Amino acid sequence: MTGLDKKVFGTLFLSIFAAVTGVGIVVPLLPVYAHDLGAGGIYIGLIFGAFSLSRTFFLPFFGRLSDKKGRKPFITAGLLAYALISVAFTFSRDIPTLIGIRFFQGIASAMIMPVVQAYVGDIAPPGREAFTMGIFNMSIFLSLSIGPLLGGYIHDRWSLNAAFFIMGALALVAFLLSFLFLPPTRTEAIRPFDKNTAGWRRLLADRDLVGLFLFRFSYTACIGVIWAFLPIYASKMFSVSSSLIGVLVMLGVFLSGLIQTPMGYLADRMNRKGMIVTGGGIACCGLILFQFAGGFWDLFVANILFGLGGGISMPPLMGMAVLKGNQVKAMGAVMALLTMAHSGGMLTGSVLAGLTMDFFQLRQAFSVGTGFMILGSGLFCILVASSKK
Repeated sequence: MTGLDKKVFGTLFLSIFAAVTGVGIVVPLLPVYAHDLGAGGIYIGLIFGAFSLSRTFFLPFFGRLSDKKGRKPFITAGLLAYALISVAFTFSRDIPTLIGIRFFQGIASAMIMPVVQAYVGDIAPPGREAFTMGIFNMSIFLSLSIGPLLGGYIHDRWSLNAAFFIMGALALVAFLLSFLFLPPTRTEAIRPFDKNTAGWRRLLADRDLVGLFLFRFSYTACIGVIWAFLPIYASKMFSVSSSLIGVLVMLGVFLSGLIQTPMGYLADRMNRKGMIVTGGGIACCGLILFQFAGGFWDLFVANILFGLGGGISMPPLMGMAVLKGNQVKAMGAVMALLTMAHSGGMLTGSVLAGLTMDFFQLRQAFSVGTGFMILGSGLFCILVASSKK
């Protein structure tokens, strides 16, 4: 990895790994907890959607501002806020409180993820963009896979509040790592923010960027469906324990994270668009199997297929995003736009699946994800057909 600032990269990798592991701990617990409090499908969708709503709203502001002011201040402030908000979860006793806390957690997230990804894009060596982003994405996918597994164990062994406190402790560790080991803002290798930097109008008119946005939106809409409703589906339909639900939620993300680096290596040498579409097709097969599952092992295989699809498609997608960020001299804005796609997808997927659950059947919630994946892959093909990359 010649040319990569390993100290900065390692600090970002470990900080995000710790913070996202903490968030992942509560992923399999919140839907069941909310359901036990009397929440229907729409309210469960809103608990997940509130996070995405606030994050989507604030992402353009923090992403663009980090291009001007530097990355470190936003990363450290967001991680500290994560730690404080984690403690607030222990005081939640009703659905409105849960929705409110998740809303503020989304604001903190808007300060972290796009800015960290922009920082990685800034230091990625030319010609190794997808490989570098693939390695970094391992911190996200592997932490999200370990987190749910730990969450199920912590809940079965101790309590839900213990899971919230551990989430806060991990966020505090991430804050300390970033505060102590990231270099001062004035030394960051940010591309100059000048009159040649692309504005939002130009970014939103870029066909390639819109195609990347729509594919990521569709893929994360499917994640929203799975995270919000797989725990209830497995628990209520097949009587699966909290620990095994943690395994199910972990499985797809773990596999996706495991293959990020080799897929990133291939994406720097192969047709990126073809890899993205192939991954979308495999993910779609997994979603269809969720809908027609007959037990734990069907859910197990469906998660493997969905995770494999994400592992194939995300490194080339992020590699294309880094190239675009360098081209338009607005890495923070480009990463903010893609993170908006992530947040918007999570919100839309979880809320529409919740409505489907309330008006039809719980099983039909997964058909929402299938529709999103087919639509997103198709639009991506149309929009990037003329791209030279």
